[in-house]
Amino acid sequence: MSRFKEPLIKSSTGAVLASNGMWMEIAMRQITFACQPSFEKYARPSRREQFLQTMESVVPWSELESLIEPHYPKAGNGRQPVGLSIMLRI
Repeated sequence: MSRFKEPLIKSSTGAVLASNGMWMEIAMRQITFACQPSFEKYARPSRREQFLQTMESVVPWSELESLIEPHYPKAGNGRQPVGLSIMLRI
């Protein structure tokens, strides 16, 4: 018995024959033009992006953080708390 695994065999449909004899499908995603950096300027902002931009301009984050920070959990024994600024924006 060989110590090295045999190479995977690919079919024309994108399926792969694994070393255990089973055929597995491989998910492949097509890259779009919108994902490329040169086309980002043409992308329409999503509703989420619009909402976050509005929230950034409306909410005084530094004042809100200074009010909550004394009562927010501190790092100690156990699980580390999520950062306050991240938690406020969730």
